[in-house]
Amino acid sequence: MKIQPVLIHGEAPESSDFRYNVLRGLSAQPKHIPPKFFYDRRGSALFEDICRLPEYYLTRIETAILSRCAREIAKLTGPDSVLIELGSGASRKVRLLLETLRPSVYLAVDISREFLLDSTRRLARDYPWLEVHAACADLCTPFSVSGLPQVGRRLAFYPGSSIGNFDPDEARALLSGLCPLLGRDGALVIGVDFKKDPAILHAAYNDSAGITAMFNLNLLVRLRRELRADVDSAAFAHAAFYNQAAGRIEMHLVSRKAQRIRVDGVPFTFAEGETIHTESSYKYTPAEFYALADTAGYKVERTWTDPDQMFSVYYLRVATN
Repeated sequence: MKIQPVLIHGEAPESSDFRYNVLRGLSAQPKHIPPKFFYDRRGSALFEDICRLPEYYLTRIETAILSRCAREIAKLTGPDSVLIELGSGASRKVRLLLETLRPSVYLAVDISREFLLDSTRRLARDYPWLEVHAACADLCTPFSVSGLPQVGRRLAFYPGSSIGNFDPDEARALLSGLCPLLGRDGALVIGVDFKKDPAILHAAYNDSAGITAMFNLNLLVRLRRELRADVDSAAFAHAAFYNQAAGRIEMHLVSRKAQRIRVDGVPFTFAEGETIHTESSYKYTPAEFYALADTAGYKVERTWTDPDQMFSVYYLRVATN
């Protein structure tokens, strides 16, 4: 059977966007860099390694849930659908849906262009009956994709509790912004991490193998490579902790000493112990996420979770009223 080529939409976000966000974030107090910039080619590969760690329960539990509910998702969605995966990465979990939904079209959306092309080409090879599209896009900004076939229902798939990387107002705006892409009959399957014992959360973001630390510190490697940064990764340390009041994991790069770095010629001073906030991962109670979905323009149609109530997968329908 002939393998269809991957149909490409758009280019990687401009390097000027990276420079602008880094310089603005390091000029702020407290200092911060948006987590979307973790995902260069090496960062994307390191994140896939994180997903296989024993401490990182999210991938293991979500995969088990999807294995159990994939057939029900297929029945809810119907035939000839367009399946849109957001933040697709290596596109591993989506295979569970591809094999049960058998959509007419699959669209992968990711910010890391090279990683995106690698994963979609593998899917096109493994599923020669599937029309595969790839869109390099930043989920933090509104985007649309022209040229997708107008066939059955559009179903977005947003796994991994990646919605937690946005604060609640940003998450609401992102979900609401998807509604025009999905259409009045569209739906969204989304993974959401629950609030739980802080010790479990701490272990998940501070693994014993140090892979999450490498992932965090790789951001400084990218600064050196792409923005001519004069920064020593060894002068910073990885730190992650659960901020119970905010209901989120926070990940930081901590300056080991008083120092000055330069990024594209611009100097920035750090006190010993000062941090760059690189990621938040919000956790939700079921009631909190129901409220978020409702205000973003969705109706919760199905909820699946694990026996220990650690993680949940939701089937959301775009509200028509």
